[in-house]
Amino acid sequence: MYKIVKRFYERGIYSTDDVSRFVLSGSLTSAEYKDITGTDYTTAE
Repeated sequence: MYKIVKRFYERGIYSTDDVSRFVLSGSLTSAEYKDITGTDYTTAE
């Protein structure tokens, strides 16, 4: 899943919000989120 999400993010198909949904669903880790987006993953409060 990581490679697909990373590729789609780099192509502008997925936004940071889209990538965060993969973290919430358990498909990606917060470390993978940071690697893909370049920013730390934080939960909405």
